[in-house]
Amino acid sequence: MSSEPTAPTPVGARRGDPLPQELLDDAERMPAEEVRDLQLGGLRRTLKHAYDNVELYRGKFDAAGVAPEDCRTLEDLARFPFTTKADLRDTYPFGMFAVPMDQVRRLHASSGTTGRPTVVGYTEGDLSMWADVVARSIRAAGGRPGHKVHISYGYGLFTGGLGAHYGAERAGCTVIPASGGMTARQVQIIQDFEPDIIMVTPSYMLTLLDEFERQGVDPRSTSLKVGIFGAEPWTEEMRREIEGRMDIHAVDIYGLSEVIGPGVAQECVETKDGLHVWEDHFLPEIVDPLSDEVLAPGDGGELVFTSLTKEALPIIRYRTRDLTRLLPGTARPGFRRIEKITGRCDDMIILRGVNVFPSQVEEIVLRTPGVAPHFQIQLSRRGRMDHMTVQVEARPSADSAQREAAAKAIAQGVKDGVGVSVEVAIVDPETLERSLGKLRRVKDTRRT
Repeated sequence: MSSEPTAPTPVGARRGDPLPQELLDDAERMPAEEVRDLQLGGLRRTLKHAYDNVELYRGKFDAAGVAPEDCRTLEDLARFPFTTKADLRDTYPFGMFAVPMDQVRRLHASSGTTGRPTVVGYTEGDLSMWADVVARSIRAAGGRPGHKVHISYGYGLFTGGLGAHYGAERAGCTVIPASGGMTARQVQIIQDFEPDIIMVTPSYMLTLLDEFERQGVDPRSTSLKVGIFGAEPWTEEMRREIEGRMDIHAVDIYGLSEVIGPGVAQECVETKDGLHVWEDHFLPEIVDPLSDEVLAPGDGGELVFTSLTKEALPIIRYRTRDLTRLLPGTARPGFRRIEKITGRCDDMIILRGVNVFPSQVEEIVLRTPGVAPHFQIQLSRRGRMDHMTVQVEARPSADSAQREAAAKAIAQGVKDGVGVSVEVAIVDPETLERSLGKLRRVKDTRRT
């Protein structure tokens, strides 16, 4: 069968049912003023907890000339120093923990592929809070007690699988712990077990869609109603691709292990207009990534988080490197939203003096006829100049003329929309590496 997607319903037209008021928890009903009062109390406790129990924070606060009692308003947080991934690596493995090890019930860690892994710990209270915010996220996405949730996030030291797992159970759902990999088997399980919800990275969802179609199964015929996608940036174009090919609501979940894991923020299915931050537990800021200044509401910059209720690893002004902006709440008026994150400070490519983000290329690829949503950016050096090649898979139905037209359209789209000239290579279907977890979009050989 053809793998060309059915024309998707425009984003914004497919709205889910709002969450019944009886399923909202107390914090979700709070007006913004009460949320701010709650945050100030949590912030002051967190600053004291970190200063009293974490040597790194004590040193940072003293060097900056601030003490926990100097925080009298939420705006005073700007006086306190940032935390970076390097701080967690420098204190590897447990130097950032604020409780004795006999109070830590679980450890998670990053992959460590670019250096020492970052290690995070959880008390019983942390694990319970984490399950609560993921359960809240699943409800906001349209999940209800009794729904079956197919979890394709990886289990293990990565926070995605277990974070989603315990949150789904807390929400009263039935969990199918599929984890990542064995794509053909996952397609069979979805057909046999008939889940209502899938939690997975968006790139692996595309891999699953391809496998459905390879097996001759119409993805729109499955039982799935909602996809909760996280762990990597994805665009509105990808939302249209997934919703059109599978006839589900595609919503975004946000988190990172240093802050808690998945469940820091969630897109509500009834609005699909960005992710509401669960501000009773996590305090967001947007800062200028170059000057470090706190930006005004609505201005775009780097997302920074401070935890308000964590025990084992309180985190103060953690620099996520994710680029977004803060907006007023909508579906949950007491909680502010962050825009869908489609880029990171450290994902930015500087090509011949022009800033390029993979998400910009993705948008162009996804709207080009004749190609699949699988691509990779390859950076190399030719003589003294940096060179970018965008490899994109053709759809099985595309002939040579369609491939040639697609290559020209993508190259022109990048030149017009981004401002750089790139080479585009249309490759055969199922040629590029598939993602079983977080997707690696860029291969940089300029320094090898």
